[in-house]
Amino acid sequence: MKAVVTGGGGFVGGAICRRLQALGHDVIALGRRPQPALAAAGIRTVSHDLTAADAASTLAVIFAGADCVFHTAAHVKMWGPREAFVRGNIGATENVIAACRAASVSKLVFTSSPSVVATDHDLRGIDESQPYPAHYRAFYPETKAAAERAVLAAHGSALQTISLRPHLIFGPGDTNLVPTILKRARAGRLVQVGDGKNLVDLTFIVDCVSAHLLAAAALDDRPAAGGRAFFISQGNPVPLWEWIGRVLALHDLPPVRRRISTNTALMLATVAETVWKTLRLASDPPLTRFLAEEMATDHHFDIGAARRDLGYSPSCTVWEATERSFSPR
Repeated sequence: MKAVVTGGGGFVGGAICRRLQALGHDVIALGRRPQPALAAAGIRTVSHDLTAADAASTLAVIFAGADCVFHTAAHVKMWGPREAFVRGNIGATENVIAACRAASVSKLVFTSSPSVVATDHDLRGIDESQPYPAHYRAFYPETKAAAERAVLAAHGSALQTISLRPHLIFGPGDTNLVPTILKRARAGRLVQVGDGKNLVDLTFIVDCVSAHLLAAAALDDRPAAGGRAFFISQGNPVPLWEWIGRVLALHDLPPVRRRISTNTALMLATVAETVWKTLRLASDPPLTRFLAEEMATDHHFDIGAARRDLGYSPSCTVWEATERSFSPR
């Protein structure tokens, strides 16, 4: 198989590139900036902006001869101007779809997020029948949902598509979730929101990558999987703040001792958002309503469809993956 991975320099995209190479596939890592580490590993890298005016036509040249495109690139932030999210998530995805069609790519696997169905209340064991909400608290889930809808609507006989929704991806090479937790903890800015009992799903990077490869194979072997979205996780929800505590301990950091109620967090987040909007501050506010809700509510999902229709099976539990990722060797 010849594959192109957008966001090849990112956590998920880079891991997919390395797995494809290890399996003997021809892979191109496509990113906004050069990726010397991947290039040093013998992976072909190409720099290109998916949001550029000529992106679709340029991408079609890069995609030529590819069997599958893994679209992992995204504008992932908790704050910022809406236009940046529209351009980085919706516009980039539309360009990828157009390029796939122009280059006669037969398969497109999209990395989405469970946040596309996020609401302001608990999500407990929901499956893919959960509808998109009428309103979103943040631009990231809003634009990721629009991008996912575009990918699924593009599914057909010429271009088969599938969307994966991995939740809170972590593991070796993580550049977002755990580094953010550690940075806040070391700065004394990590505060527990809520009673600490909320259950969440997490996804080990090894299994996240496996799910992407299984999705690509399913588009060949399991036609019913095409044009659909699938939740991906380890399948065993854990208390978020207990997990965070274990991550801190494995990095020789003290446990979180500061706590605020969910209502207080939402009030502070509302004030922060108002100030940042009014003053048009370029930095990120210390807390947003979306982040406060994510830290305090249940978020876990039924992965039965992925098990049944993709052949997905997590290799370990969240706790086992955490020890494998961070325990001293």
